[in-house]
Amino acid sequence: MAQWTTEHIRTIALVGHGSSGKTTLTEALLHQAGAIAVKGAVERGTTVSDYDPLEKEFQHSLHTSVMHLEHASTRIHLADTPGFPDFVGQAVGALDAVETVGIVINAQHGIEMIASRMMQWAAERQLCRIIIVNKIDAENVDLPKLLARIQDVFGKECLPINLPAAGATKVVDCFFNPAGEADFSSVASAHQALIDQTVEVDEALMEKYLEQGEIALDALHMPFEKALREGHLIPVCFVSARSGAGVAELLDIIVKLLPNPIEGNPPLFYKGAEERAASFLSVPHPSLHALAHVFKIVVDPFVGKLAVFRVHQGTIKKDANLYVGANKKPFKVSHLFLLQGKDLKEVNTAGPGDIAAVAKVDELEFDSVLHNSHDEDQIHMRPLAFPTPMYGLAVEPKRRGDEQRISEALHKIEIEDPTLKVEHDPVMNETVMRGLGELHLRSVIERLSKVFKVEVTTRPPRIPFRETITANAEGHSRHKKQSGGAGQFGEVFLRVEPLERGAGFKFIDAVKGGVIPSQFIPAVEKGIQQVLAAGPVAGYPMHDIQVTVYDGKHHPVDSKEIAFIAAGRKAFLDAISKARPIVLEPIVNMQVVCPDAKVGDIAGDLSSRRGAVSGTDNLQPGTWVVNGHAPLSELDGYANRLKSITAGQGSFSMELSRYDPAPSALQMNLATEHAKTRKHAEDD
Repeated sequence: MAQWTTEHIRTIALVGHGSSGKTTLTEALLHQAGAIAVKGAVERGTTVSDYDPLEKEFQHSLHTSVMHLEHASTRIHLADTPGFPDFVGQAVGALDAVETVGIVINAQHGIEMIASRMMQWAAERQLCRIIIVNKIDAENVDLPKLLARIQDVFGKECLPINLPAAGATKVVDCFFNPAGEADFSSVASAHQALIDQTVEVDEALMEKYLEQGEIALDALHMPFEKALREGHLIPVCFVSARSGAGVAELLDIIVKLLPNPIEGNPPLFYKGAEERAASFLSVPHPSLHALAHVFKIVVDPFVGKLAVFRVHQGTIKKDANLYVGANKKPFKVSHLFLLQGKDLKEVNTAGPGDIAAVAKVDELEFDSVLHNSHDEDQIHMRPLAFPTPMYGLAVEPKRRGDEQRISEALHKIEIEDPTLKVEHDPVMNETVMRGLGELHLRSVIERLSKVFKVEVTTRPPRIPFRETITANAEGHSRHKKQSGGAGQFGEVFLRVEPLERGAGFKFIDAVKGGVIPSQFIPAVEKGIQQVLAAGPVAGYPMHDIQVTVYDGKHHPVDSKEIAFIAAGRKAFLDAISKARPIVLEPIVNMQVVCPDAKVGDIAGDLSSRRGAVSGTDNLQPGTWVVNGHAPLSELDGYANRLKSITAGQGSFSMELSRYDPAPSALQMNLATEHAKTRKHAEDD
């Protein structure tokens, strides 16, 4: 395989709402470039991207797939991402692997929720963006109206770089060769708009343009790239992945106009411990020390753990030694792969801009940074803002004895997915998996069954309530035990104070004069932590509390760690009983997409769940976004309720907003249930 220079590499992630045709477009690009002989079809389960058995069954992408092709002496790395809201975490994870994000919009459906969110996330990551309008030859499409809508929603900087022609059976170029007739608008006026927008980022070029009236296209390359980097220009191109209209032209646009790794905005890295981390930008030069970032993990039953990474700096070679973050022990790159969906092609090197993979390296995880410098200190990339997984299910094995197998399988699936969280609740003794929605977790259950051969039953999990205090108070306890021989003695005085929401727990040692020897202070904190794990009101974890230990006593012979653990725990219980403890409930922000006729029904339903609407936005003609918030405890079964209200046309996402005091009646019910549970445990 040829060794590609950095200037001849392009990376692009195809993102957008489900059913926008990203996978079909990927097939069309691969076929057009000669990377595959025959185009696959999603309906037949024959695409390069959707190779997972569950993807074939569901007929939509569940994971980001990575492919590569060669066109016009350029290597293009493609990332085909899922489009359903439940799997958006996979799409977000791909952002750090590319220079350009291609937002694919279904010409029939217009701008949908995920397209809007990915535009925003890509802008926040300072990535170049291009809008790809797909299915231009479908029935009942109004392309002029859609282009106007794109400019209304995303800005006037969204300009067509080609236009449909001959009844959407082909496209005409509006940049390099602005000749011919389009189905709508004017090719000449579109060309002029592109030139005007491009020269605005270069004052000298603008002056020349104003003086001469025209600019050679060769002189526009650098300002065009600058306009893309600054978000001053977002090209819009039109394609039909099914018929092939515009596909060859899209490949030319990728090669001729989209940035290579040198021209794109470099990602921000940090070096050092979090509190003293210094930021720096990678330099995409092949001779510098290597720097790469893992953006995808695949746990394959046959290959093992496969880590997919983007090289941002230097060159990674087969048989080289690499370090993982701050780990001082290197691993050897025994095999280096390029990916073509599920197929792995072994290569000898990967340079800046390349997307490659290594297998069977246990230390590698999502977001790991690879390097070959002995001097690197704790290096990491600026973290991505993933949606918070809030939809939960408690899982139990169908067969006794499968607990360990289920735990191991869930751990492997969790490694692959940054928006899947698996946790064990020691209070309720339940394993809970949390994701972005019902479909997300259903795919996990299906994978447990079909890939890992374990069956589970599910039920709604316990709501993650919290407890805190609302007043200052002091507590005291003397633990004294004498039963012959050495005794136990420890005495603790402490005070508690409420902290602001989200502050967590703060422990302060204010003991003077050694009345509690320093070696016993950790024991006092350990006793306090035991109470924090299960609060006094309803047994939920306690948060947002500051504890200051300021006095106490010890005995030179009888004082032991166990005595101060007991004294610290009892003193803390004494204090919080006086500090007006309360239960906090999680409040989630919600975004509900629904037909315009159902906005009132959605608002009414939220109100009935102790929620409220904070605003609405007209996403596109006939479709609205309802923004609001509600207690998580009131949203059990909401997915089915929304489906009923909107006849299956609605979708929603939610993320944790804050914790608020629960209503008095709810707190009383929770306290009563906790008392019953505790009594039953004592009786047993």
